[in-house]
Amino acid sequence: MTAEPGGAPLEEFLADPANGDLDFSTTVARCVRLLGLRHAVVYLADLQQRHLVPLTDVAASIPIDDSLAGWCYRTQTLRVEETDRDGVTAWFPLLDGGERLGVLAVHTYALTPLSLRQGRAFAALLAMMITSKRASKDSFVRRTRTAAMSLPAEMLRAFLPPRTIRNAHALSTAVVEPAYDIGGDAFDHSLTGDTLHTVVLDAMGHNLLSGLTSAVALAACRNGRRTDADLRSLVTSVDEALTRWLPDQFCTGILAELDVTTGLLRWSNCGHPAPLLIRDQQLIVDALTREADPPMGLRALLSARDRQVHEARLQPGDRVLLYTDGVTEARMADGRLLGLERFADYVIRASATGQIAPETLRRLIHSLLDSQDSRLRDDATILMFEWKPVR
Repeated sequence: MTAEPGGAPLEEFLADPANGDLDFSTTVARCVRLLGLRHAVVYLADLQQRHLVPLTDVAASIPIDDSLAGWCYRTQTLRVEETDRDGVTAWFPLLDGGERLGVLAVHTYALTPLSLRQGRAFAALLAMMITSKRASKDSFVRRTRTAAMSLPAEMLRAFLPPRTIRNAHALSTAVVEPAYDIGGDAFDHSLTGDTLHTVVLDAMGHNLLSGLTSAVALAACRNGRRTDADLRSLVTSVDEALTRWLPDQFCTGILAELDVTTGLLRWSNCGHPAPLLIRDQQLIVDALTREADPPMGLRALLSARDRQVHEARLQPGDRVLLYTDGVTEARMADGRLLGLERFADYVIRASATGQIAPETLRRLIHSLLDSQDSRLRDDATILMFEWKPVR
């Protein structure tokens, strides 16, 4: 296979083993020189996705909601603007699959098909580097935090997966607030073969023990999932883990599996609000409402029967919302609770405007936080997945 023109500089950079030991800023500077660019700046989204924070002290933070760079982040598309000096600035989205990491600003003398290919390749390289290093580099974490984080939140966030995952058939995205002070809410999602696994949990209380309860529940889910346990066995493994290690704790939750080739959705509801189904820009009332089992950790309340697993068949384009009660109990600016209907209506209106799913949730959670008199009465977690099979 012959490399595209202009790809050689980055290929040579990657092929040199000595470059594997370079720090991130040196890597950026060296690639800028290899590609003949004037300048490049990497911006990462802060934890609450309000600002794009530069990984350099030279540049300033940029608001996501009111800037061309923010437009690039919100829509995951290239944006270009002329600079005060001769040349242009091209904004490239930094993506890890479906996960929005930030943007790359490339300052160059002229934008050509070659420089566009180079910019996209450069952005892809940096996104992979950020993803591989951010778990072990506190510098990335420090840049993307704007407030001190509580100990329970620090512990629980260490267990959370990326906000967004996707493949050719399905996407799952989630948000959690209050970002720096979550106590017992958690989510998980994973793609395994033809199956999308999703979990939303709400542990009793709002303290370190609550976070530990959700962390143990997540670990039990993942442990069972990685040994091909079926859905009922996954819930049983959480029950047994909490009963053994945290006998006075419990958590509500939804554990779900979507076959991304057929659209078959299977789920278990353990004392949690029922999932919501949005189809053809409408809330299908009670479509996924079933009798709920007791919370996990309270299996003795089941008497002699096993946990229930429910099934429904999705249609292409369907969106399913899993959430904790802190969302629907959030107080809005008019003094009323958000409630189920207003919650679903917001998602429907946002999707009707063509917003991508991660952007819909970002805007929704900010609307709950930013109204003058609004407030969260509890942790608020939303996980939304959509099924869009390739025809």
